[in-house]
Amino acid sequence: MQTQRKRVSGFTLVEIMIVVAIIGLLATIAIPNFVRARTKSQQNACIGNLRQIDGAVQQWALENKAGATSSVTVPDIEPYLGRGTGAVDSIICPSAGSSASNFSASYSITRVDAAPTCKIGGGYDMAHSVR
Repeated sequence: MQTQRKRVSGFTLVEIMIVVAIIGLLATIAIPNFVRARTKSQQNACIGNLRQIDGAVQQWALENKAGATSSVTVPDIEPYLGRGTGAVDSIICPSAGSSASNFSASYSITRVDAAPTCKIGGGYDMAHSVR
């Protein structure tokens, strides 16, 4: 008389543990790279905003024959930002999150010869220099 064995297919506990360990290892490698890429893209977007602001300041100074030490305000450069009236508050530092809701909370402009600066920084060293 022969006994028949039923073969149950499935994964053993060791196989499942190996798969979980591999997924954990891949996540450990990938997550810091995603964070670094996000931080770098925020920095690049902020520097792009600073360049646009500096261009608006220089254009305002040229059209109004302002000297290098002339003071500049946000309403002065608003027409030169190319976003329409009142849309200057849509220019905010991307690393601000919800802490900055308008232009003045994110960026600072003082004089024609001074580069605009970012007030946020985002917890990392942003070399915010456009000149």
